[in-house]
Amino acid sequence: MSPTKEKTQVISRKRVTDHGEVYTAEREVSAMLDLVKHETERIDSRFLEPACGTGNFLAPILERKLAVVKRKYGKSQIEFERYAIVATGSIYGVDILEDNVEYCRGRLFTIFDDIYTALHKKKSKDSYRDAIRFVLGRNILWGDALSLKTVDSKSAPIIFSEWSLARGSMIKRRDYQFFDLAEFDPKKPSLFSRREKSDTGETVFSPQPMKEFSLIHYSSLGHENTI
Repeated sequence: MSPTKEKTQVISRKRVTDHGEVYTAEREVSAMLDLVKHETERIDSRFLEPACGTGNFLAPILERKLAVVKRKYGKSQIEFERYAIVATGSIYGVDILEDNVEYCRGRLFTIFDDIYTALHKKKSKDSYRDAIRFVLGRNILWGDALSLKTVDSKSAPIIFSEWSLARGSMIKRRDYQFFDLAEFDPKKPSLFSRREKSDTGETVFSPQPMKEFSLIHYSSLGHENTI
């Protein structure tokens, strides 16, 4: 993973011309994230970057979230694993360039793995690393945020997975179409919406998932039968 790609704002003139690709500088990223500092430090607060590039916004968000997980749960491997997968699973990105998507996934995984390995050393588990890779593969997607469709299959909608802790170490996965999320008004009920309470106690409505999965232990998320 090249640090040059993380620091530079322009990879090539062609990419700027063809895709308008200009990365946001680290100083601006930090200043913008500090405006919502409380949310960046909530383990389960969800962030979506519709033109994520190599992860200049998503990487520091994950660093902030995992710093909280480490501080609160770092002494217990099980507790760290439970909340680290929630923190990782709360971050979403879309980019129209495949190499950016692959780079961003690798960058976010490295941030997680450096902390996980340093904390738990020989007790760290490859099966858990596979689960994190699986979550990142579902959350950081090669797609067009304007058309709300994938790039490799232009007729296929972008689908995101929601990950939430259920009982103990069990994870609940729900899949949503990006189109449904983008068009949804949380203050207006619809035929397929669910009535819920927001963090502030207000009545809000959330879209119905297109698919729900059975509960599964977090360490089993990397298995093929969870796709």
